Amino acid sequence: MNKYELAVVVSAKIEDDARAEVIEKVKDLITRVGGNVTDVDEWGKRRFAYEIQKMKEGFYYFIHFEAESTVPAELEQRIRIMDHVLRYLCVRQDA
Repeated sequence: MNKYELAVVVSAKIEDDARAEVIEKVKDLITRVGGNVTDVDEWGKRRFAYEIQKMKEGFYYFIHFEAESTVPAELEQRIRIMDHVLRYLCVRQDA
């Protein structure tokens, strides 16, 4: 099992409970595709370096999980079509 970090930027235009629901969906998706969520780090609202979909800020979340090497590709494929997710990036962490 490899360790990964998934960075997710969620729209700042939605309510707090809707934002929490988006992160819960991402965590459920990780467990469904065979991963094990170890930690969720919420950075809060941050200003973007440039506008994304006419928005100047968003909420940043970093989800740490363990999974097989095939999981990140499938995970990114499904996160790509999720509502209110502006950006995402999954990287493998070194031991």
